[in-house]
Amino acid sequence: MKAIYTAITVTLLATLTFAQSGARQTLDQIKTLDGTWTGKNSQGEPLKITFRETAGGSAILSEIEGEHAHDMVSMIHVDNDRLLMTHYCSTGNQPRMSASLSPDGKSITFNYVDATNLQTPDAGHMQKVVFTMPDADHHNEEWTFVDHGKTMVEVFTLTRTDTMASKK
Repeated sequence: MKAIYTAITVTLLATLTFAQSGARQTLDQIKTLDGTWTGKNSQGEPLKITFRETAGGSAILSEIEGEHAHDMVSMIHVDNDRLLMTHYCSTGNQPRMSASLSPDGKSITFNYVDATNLQTPDAGHMQKVVFTMPDADHHNEEWTFVDHGKTMVEVFTLTRTDTMASKK
């Protein structure tokens, strides 16, 4: 019986270690975005996004600045066995989303978990974000906003503008 408990304990610890390393692996993938990116949104309007490590490398700050858009910030960090993003939205709420890394490592999908300052469950909020990274100097962001059952998708097409970051 002791052998069974030992085997179960070892299996659980291995599972937790794997899950945690998956979250850290995904954070490391996000860290490759460190630097400044410029591009356009779905309407062709210019925008700039900056990623930078903070809190001793334990978190990534992403700042979106647009000519006609409200500036927004997202914080990305590991929370035990998952990678979380808290998006500080121009709508005044803060959705939290949990990440999963695609098998090829070229895209990361954040799906809605919960939110603060959300007036009602169907009030407008970010529901999903997908980062796609085809190479070191290009990435796309697809932001899905849901408001009372209506879904709106905004796509950002971005190119790295600081050559130092792409040579890391």
